[in-house]
Amino acid sequence: MLYNKHIFVCTNQRAADAPRVSCGEARGLELIAEFKKQINDKKLPIKVRAQKCGCLDVCEKGPSVVVYPDAVFYGGVKKENITEIVNSHIENNIPVEHLRIDK
Repeated sequence: MLYNKHIFVCTNQRAADAPRVSCGEARGLELIAEFKKQINDKKLPIKVRAQKCGCLDVCEKGPSVVVYPDAVFYGGVKKENITEIVNSHIENNIPVEHLRIDK
């Protein structure tokens, strides 16, 4: 199945003594669940998928999310940001600038 928007949420985990932080599976899975809930609740006229992924290499700015095909990276994403991302970016193609990061 082809998707109009594909949301990847980092769930990468590193050891506690790793030199870089990680977004973490627990936080990432919570974000994915909320993206899926809101997308399903809205019954959007486009095909959208939210799923976990490995490291997006913006670890220090996590939890991180990327939306394709737009290649828009978001950092510091919290559950309370998801409504804004879905309403603005997913539904209306307007990236959420205050969460956007350059890779």
